[in-house]
Amino acid sequence: MQSINEELNTINADYQLKNKELLELNDDLNNYFRSNINGQLFVDTNLNLKKFSPGMVKHINLLEGDIGRPISNISTNFRFETITKDIRHILDGNVAVTKEIQSNEGKWYQVMTMPYIRQIDNQVHGAVITFNEISDLKETQHQLNKNNESLRRINEDLDNFVHAASHDLLAPLVNIEGSIQALNQMNIGNPELNQFMDIIDLSIKKFRLLVSDIATVTKIENNAMVTEIVDLDEIIDNIEWSLEEKIKISGAVIKKNLEIKQIRFSKKNLRSIMYNLISNSIKYKSERQPAITISSVQQEGYIVVTIQDNGVGMTQVEAGKIFDKYSRLQVNVEGQGTGLYLAKKIVDAAGGFIRVDSTPGTGSSFMLYFPITDIL
Repeated sequence: MQSINEELNTINADYQLKNKELLELNDDLNNYFRSNINGQLFVDTNLNLKKFSPGMVKHINLLEGDIGRPISNISTNFRFETITKDIRHILDGNVAVTKEIQSNEGKWYQVMTMPYIRQIDNQVHGAVITFNEISDLKETQHQLNKNNESLRRINEDLDNFVHAASHDLLAPLVNIEGSIQALNQMNIGNPELNQFMDIIDLSIKKFRLLVSDIATVTKIENNAMVTEIVDLDEIIDNIEWSLEEKIKISGAVIKKNLEIKQIRFSKKNLRSIMYNLISNSIKYKSERQPAITISSVQQEGYIVVTIQDNGVGMTQVEAGKIFDKYSRLQVNVEGQGTGLYLAKKIVDAAGGFIRVDSTPGTGSSFMLYFPITDIL
């Protein structure tokens, strides 16, 4: 009896030691659950909730009474329609499933669904679902993607900077070169000298203005482009002054019908776009006297600036090609074929777009769509 009693005492001591170890392990687990701010769910093979960490309460409307209920019957704050499907995927013996989901409050989480494996038989007896908030990471990733896209577009536009400059500066340069050539063939006392000198002076002024404007062509992204309140009347008047000789020679008539007078945009870029379109309306004129109408209206979340002419027009196939780099419909007309390409990139980068409506022999309408958020 004494020997049995001693053995029982030994067993009891071992039991108390094991019980102490279990209590310490349970304390460790409980403290782990309390410190896990993102949360975990434990689900059995019948997709019933077995256990959850305190951190899950802020994500899912959980109570102690929810333990034992089907996970599909518990309302959540997540847009996570595949949770049941993912758990079944794990129970079928597949590896962990990792997804990124968003809560109704707009926060982002990485959700990992893993098998719950018991060491005693090394079998899957449910699933463990872990939630890790990655909102800051997603925001950083978004900013990096945005910056990378901005850099990519800027690099593309830098490649076309020289071509854009030559496109806008071609007309005044031709005037300067032609005038100088004519002066060289004249006597110094020729009475026509003053007329050519005036042309040279006007062309130099235009040259200086266009050089200043084209300097911002590479800043076509929202973050890189300095925006301001631009007066459309002022822009159009400035363009008419720059195209004075072409307007006079062609007899073009420009009318304005501006319901919206101001727009928030890059002044220099907007001038470059509208200069190109108005110049093209004169350049591609028909046998009729050029008539150009510039209008602005608010339409379905956008401010639409339209430049309409009665020129030669174009087919649908041609209209689909005019925004391609170096595209030119008529090779016998001055230009480098980059103006419309750059115009589209600038408008697209600001969140807008350009539409073209044209009929051969009737004319063309270019509609510039600017998001309403960019307008005052």
